Amino acid sequence: MNQGHFSLKAAERVEILTLMDNYVDLLLRSGDVVTRPSTERDGMISEDTLVAEHGLSLLVTVFGKGERHTVLFDTGHTAIGVPHNIRLLGVDLGDVEAIVLSHGHMDHTGALYPILEDHPGPVPLVVHPAAFYAPRYLRLEDGRRLLFPDTLKRDELEKRGARIQESEAPVLLAGDMILVTGEVERTTDFEKGFPAAVIEREGKEEQDPIRDDQSLVIHLKDKGLVVVSGCAHSGIINTVLYGKKITGIETIHTIIGGFHLSGPVFEPVIEKTVEAMKPMDPKVLVPMHCTGWNAVGRFSEAFPEAFILNSVGSRFILD
Repeated sequence: MNQGHFSLKAAERVEILTLMDNYVDLLLRSGDVVTRPSTERDGMISEDTLVAEHGLSLLVTVFGKGERHTVLFDTGHTAIGVPHNIRLLGVDLGDVEAIVLSHGHMDHTGALYPILEDHPGPVPLVVHPAAFYAPRYLRLEDGRRLLFPDTLKRDELEKRGARIQESEAPVLLAGDMILVTGEVERTTDFEKGFPAAVIEREGKEEQDPIRDDQSLVIHLKDKGLVVVSGCAHSGIINTVLYGKKITGIETIHTIIGGFHLSGPVFEPVIEKTVEAMKPMDPKVLVPMHCTGWNAVGRFSEAFPEAFILNSVGSRFILD
């Protein structure tokens, strides 16, 4: 992993639109940082609605010095949900200049093929090489293994216009205003990955470290870093620390995305995560997707001024 600092240009404004998350609530109110979607269509309450699923997809747009760049981060769980929400939210896929996958699990790659088919031209697809590893399994307590769907097929992606860009090291995108972390360095003593995840390599089963886990880092001018995670299988604290390390920027403004703190394996480290995050002092904190109900509640208590409840269709405006 590259340990040097990357020349990340400051963005004057960042917009993050939730195309997919586990939760939707159309009655949430807008605030200083977040704009909620309208239920009105031509003077009536719409008969159609945004949908949620166990997945994540975020449209990230950065602005700076007269430039505007948009990157799609993950594509949800199914081939149906994200395209449906894109239509209702009026998103123009032609604005997307790159697609980044946080990792190769199906709840982040589900709508990738239809999105590529609907995109007006070839588009870079930024992935860690390990995203293509298969077969992957979830090992259950009763000894059974559940096979992860193998959703990433190189030839099928390329047929649909994906220009695959594999990198373990960080990658600059969007006029050098978005940094894809690449493989995240793991330094904390309590973030130990996903013990139930296994992978088969050369006929042998071993624990899957999910090395392909990666996030986005943006430098919001005069405010600090915006860290956007998919599942944070490397650990959300490790992810933020690594973002600071590879940019050389210490101040944290926003932490947003999945923190993977749901269930009996991960809930014991919720408090350690909260305590480790307190010195980071984020001004905006938006846990999503796999963070889990108990962890979301704890973050809302520990960071009452920064916490915002996410919902499909929410647009976060950072400037």
